[in-house]
Amino acid sequence: YFGEVAVNSLGYAFLAAGKMDQAVNVFEYNVKMNPNSANAYDSLAEGLMKAGQKQAAIEHYRKSLEINPSNDNARKMIGELEKQ
Repeated sequence: YFGEVAVNSLGYAFLAAGKMDQAVNVFEYNVKMNPNSANAYDSLAEGLMKAGQKQAAIEHYRKSLEINPSNDNARKMIGELEKQ
């Protein structure tokens, strides 16, 4: 295991390459390895959102917000996703 930041970076590399399934898998792994990381949940939510899995994205943004109530990005994204 290379650590939360390195694994997260790999997930974002997959996202940038348009490989949504691989990105989500990497982000899910990062959450599994870092279950108390608001950032890991936030990244997983972003990957799910970009993969078209709106409800799952909302759930993971909520989990990120639960861990870190100061996560303004999660709050904003939940609002945007719920409007869709």
